Amino acid sequence: MSSSAQGPVLDRRSFLKTSAVAGGGLVLGVHLTGCASSPPIAGEGSLSPDAWLQITPDDRVIFQLDKTEMGQGVITSLPTLVGEELELDPSRIHIHLAPVHSRFQDPIQVTGGSTSIASRWIPVRETGAAAREMLRSAAAEQWSVPGSEIEVRDGIVSHGGSGRSARYGELAEAASRQPVPSNPPLKAAADFRWIGHSVPRTDRVSKSTGTAVFGMDVGLNGAALPGLVTAVVIRSPRFGAVLESFDGHAAREQPGVIGVFQISSGVAVLAEGYWPARKAAEQVTTRWSEGPLAGVDSDAIEAEQRRLLDENSGRSVRNDGNFAQAAEAARTVIEAEYVVPHLAHATMEPMNCTAWVRNGECDVWVPTQGPDIVQAVAAETAKLSRKQVRVHSTLMGGGFGRRGIPDYAAEAVEVSRLAGRPVKVVWSREDDMRHDFYRPATCNRLRATIDTEGEVSGWEHRLVGPSIISNLVPDFLGALLPGWVPGRLTNVLGRAGGAVIRGRDSSSVEGAADLPYAIANVRVESLVHDPGVPIGFWRAVGHSQNAFVVESFVDEVAHAAGEDPLAFREQRLADHPRHLATLRLAAEKADWGSPAPGRSQGVAVHESFGSVVTEIAEVSVTNGRIRVHRVVCALDCGLVVNPDIVRAQMEGGIIFGLTAALKSRVTLENGGIKQSNFHDYELLRMDESPAIEVYFVERDAPPSGVGEPGTPPIAPAVANAVFAATGQRLRRMPFILEHT
Repeated sequence: MSSSAQGPVLDRRSFLKTSAVAGGGLVLGVHLTGCASSPPIAGEGSLSPDAWLQITPDDRVIFQLDKTEMGQGVITSLPTLVGEELELDPSRIHIHLAPVHSRFQDPIQVTGGSTSIASRWIPVRETGAAAREMLRSAAAEQWSVPGSEIEVRDGIVSHGGSGRSARYGELAEAASRQPVPSNPPLKAAADFRWIGHSVPRTDRVSKSTGTAVFGMDVGLNGAALPGLVTAVVIRSPRFGAVLESFDGHAAREQPGVIGVFQISSGVAVLAEGYWPARKAAEQVTTRWSEGPLAGVDSDAIEAEQRRLLDENSGRSVRNDGNFAQAAEAARTVIEAEYVVPHLAHATMEPMNCTAWVRNGECDVWVPTQGPDIVQAVAAETAKLSRKQVRVHSTLMGGGFGRRGIPDYAAEAVEVSRLAGRPVKVVWSREDDMRHDFYRPATCNRLRATIDTEGEVSGWEHRLVGPSIISNLVPDFLGALLPGWVPGRLTNVLGRAGGAVIRGRDSSSVEGAADLPYAIANVRVESLVHDPGVPIGFWRAVGHSQNAFVVESFVDEVAHAAGEDPLAFREQRLADHPRHLATLRLAAEKADWGSPAPGRSQGVAVHESFGSVVTEIAEVSVTNGRIRVHRVVCALDCGLVVNPDIVRAQMEGGIIFGLTAALKSRVTLENGGIKQSNFHDYELLRMDESPAIEVYFVERDAPPSGVGEPGTPPIAPAVANAVFAATGQRLRRMPFILEHT
């Protein structure tokens, strides 16, 4: 196959030799234990217009899923895109979890930011359309008929005039010799057969029957790696503390224990299974340095944040008009302080990874959001080149941003290298809770001004917190650089990159700097304070807390102005038709202003990841307990590829956000995390979950994000409803009523 703008030149001969292709005909096969160890390459006689797709002579249509499946449904939605253009039912497509490959990097091969469908909307459809047109051209050439008379549909290429037909696979080899069209025609939305419909999830059976393979399942169920052992790691009780000494003698005497030794992150205990390793780890005694955070707790961090807001000006991230003049001339100034805590990701499947370093190569089986980040980190840890590392992605029991940081993979590779055998590192729930990369804690001060005419004339938002990007860049910049860049230079560039980015991290102010309301004078400032607690991307990132702060304060301003909260928003969003559309749809479906007896309503609207969401919460407050009975969600995410999956993502995002609003926080105590498990880091329970209704604003536009946008508006919607019920403003999460 010749090269094209669509992708690199691919060697067809090697693909089937290096891929474990699911068997048999056109029945869906989901290869869940990993993927090809080499780049996706078409087999001899196969049609492969791009790295995503291969059609083999025996009628297998194989899709390389380069976005990792963590429950968000890309294992169904992305094959739907290619199936639509290929005119093939998505259920007949074999799905492989793709390896690291240059075609899948933009600029890195990562799943996050609610971008999977948006970023693949055109490229994946063009791949299917290119294959369709190449099949059409091959048939026209063989049958000596005009291509315009050829129909490609449901696995059959046919010519009505002559009655000739052939299966896709029968024409695959001939089609592979056709030029790859650079701009194949895409179907019009009116002609979609599967896009826009609730195509059943392809992983529903395997996940329901327990046959789906997650990271925890690697090496089980008859697929054991020779000599595979399990390791648990004893890590520092305080962030930044260093291991000074340990005694593993008693642990080594425990049944099934293979070894106890020091690694970069602590002490590894290897055994014939998880439970022997975990029990033996309890017998290891360790001594750690005090570390830089000894004696530091969450209250001290919050106090320092307040001091910084008192004594310092921040970096200006937005400065419209002149807020100082608006404040000086104001009839009324409204002020408030909002505080959000550190939060853990608390994925249902704790961190785990299986690695095998041997004979100058390394295999890593890992539930990860960033396969090429894992490859870069594994190569450095194993002292190999990236070409010597094969990453096999698995399904994962939740990601939420946590699985984009491969510290757990680095541990597995290091332990395997030292042990000389395949090793599965398994974290306990306690490990996961106390060694996370947490959502940052921030402190926010806001002021709004109302002028002598009663108009809202000014808005000021000053916030302080750490920078996620500047914390992560020094460690993981290597994944963004070409493989030929030396490791030492990568480290230097990482440190330099962190210094440049520090204080300019847009993720810290997203949802605050882009305030959509028509207010003449707006000032937003950001101060950076990094106390040393590891932080990372948490579902919806900066939007998750800034939406709570902004939309709660909007309600405060509406109340001070004497206006209905929904009408207040409508009046000041005239230049944002998407916001208005979701507001009006949600208000209609929720019957705004007429809640059920004994309940109150609150509203919030927020744009994130290209989508706009309005949520209206209906709550009651009894004996100091907040109960959310109903949530009405209106969403504008452009064209809805799979309505069932989008609804599920919005429902999941709402539950995730409700957990943060009503239940969860992690607190620092003497430099370490106090919480350890779900008894003291509570999640929303089934009997506490509200009825959730999701409605779509119909709009003919490319799809935008849905994995995260459901989370940001729910906390302010609930807080605003509680104010309507009780007159109390909730300015700190999780919500605690002072009195009832």
